[in-house]
Amino acid sequence: MSILTQKTVSKKITFEGIGIHTGEKVKLNILPSNPNTGIVFKRNDLKSRNIIFPNYANVSDTTLCTTISNEYGVSVSTIEHLMGALYGVGIDNAIIEIDNKEVPILDGSAKLFVDKINSVGLKFSDQPIKIIKINKKVKLIDGEKFISIDRSNVTGEIEFEIKYKNKIINRQKNKVNIFEDNLDHVYSSRTFCLYEDIEKLKKLNLGKGGSLENAIVIKDDKILNKDGLRNKLEFVNHKILDCMGDLFLSGYKIIGSLKCSQGGHKLTNQLLKKLFEDNSNYSLIEIKGKELPHSFANYSKLKSIA
Repeated sequence: MSILTQKTVSKKITFEGIGIHTGEKVKLNILPSNPNTGIVFKRNDLKSRNIIFPNYANVSDTTLCTTISNEYGVSVSTIEHLMGALYGVGIDNAIIEIDNKEVPILDGSAKLFVDKINSVGLKFSDQPIKIIKINKKVKLIDGEKFISIDRSNVTGEIEFEIKYKNKIINRQKNKVNIFEDNLDHVYSSRTFCLYEDIEKLKKLNLGKGGSLENAIVIKDDKILNKDGLRNKLEFVNHKILDCMGDLFLSGYKIIGSLKCSQGGHKLTNQLLKKLFEDNSNYSLIEIKGKELPHSFANYSKLKSIA
């Protein structure tokens, strides 16, 4: 089978843990799914009205995580690390069963999701993959924050910058090619917070499950986690992971070049909404062929289905 055909997991994968914001125990299963079904969340703790589609239009909250809801108000939150793992590994279709309202935080990164997916392998179908190709630049500015996405010939790129007054985080910038680079540093990079923000989280009734086991905590000029950082750009790499997960709410892989400074879940969601407001901004493409050239797409093998 070609890597240009749609993929799902080869068999059921199970994760158990707690929600970083709810602090509640949760069990999550990733199940194989048929071609052209996309990613579907199913709250199996509920008997009805329990299907939620991870789509940019279904995002109901972006406060410190991405939350999706269906028309009945049933929600699943903190989906970004799982979605980032699915996006990077190349899974097009899967059923995500979950018995609570928040995806387990595990170690605060996507590493465990990716490791288990890789351990069971992927199942290839005979159906061609579809991608979104950016036709023209779309940009948003919010004070000192900005995000944009522009055309790219054959690849998907994310260039991300963060700026903090804290001297440990300070300013970090990194750029990745999602379809060509080794993304291990991105997958393994954990969520983080400043020690002084913990009280703010408590007042928002968030962060109930947070600990040094699932988040990096920085106090003044010291990292409180005894083993320190996993990579020197872990802070910005985690933001790239979040961005990957939020981009997958487009429903497809994206061929384009994204740049962001000091953004987050809200800004990425706003970018997708603006992108899809105008059909001329993008094309929905079906890839035909059996071999990849230099990167993800070859225009001689592309067929527009927009």
